[in-house]
Amino acid sequence: MFFVRSASEKDVEAIREILVETWHATYDAFYGEAKVNELIAAWHRPATIRASIGKRDGEFLVADDGRQLGGMGYAVMSDTMTKTALLRQLYVRPAFQGQGIGRDIFAELETCFPDAEIMRLEVEPRNVRAISFYSRLGFVEVDRTKHCGAEGSGIEAVIMEKPLL
Repeated sequence: MFFVRSASEKDVEAIREILVETWHATYDAFYGEAKVNELIAAWHRPATIRASIGKRDGEFLVADDGRQLGGMGYAVMSDTMTKTALLRQLYVRPAFQGQGIGRDIFAELETCFPDAEIMRLEVEPRNVRAISFYSRLGFVEVDRTKHCGAEGSGIEAVIMEKPLL
């Protein structure tokens, strides 16, 4: 049984392991192993994870069963969009997908931003499993971008939003 809690400094390596495992399981088929390794190295360094855990106006959560982390989620208030929280990461280890861990992490994240009226995310257009998951949570497609994650990335994404009550 996994419980959702705030991430801490001691979780950095386990979070990175989740990111490496889920990114390869999800994105190797789309981009190839070498490109996924390059993206992991650029976007999921321990220092980046540490900075996200400590970010003001952000919330970094993990699903923990007392022995291991089964998933992680990170959201932060937007610096440029009014009353908008950005879901930056929500990943569940492949072995634990379909057990409600992602839903539980998201349910907690959406309560962490009392000033937000919208939760927004970007998802790879070919990642139909993730798009279906987010649709079940109440997200709808509002736009598309060719620069997921960072300006100039050249990575396409569907932009989805959900109103927060």
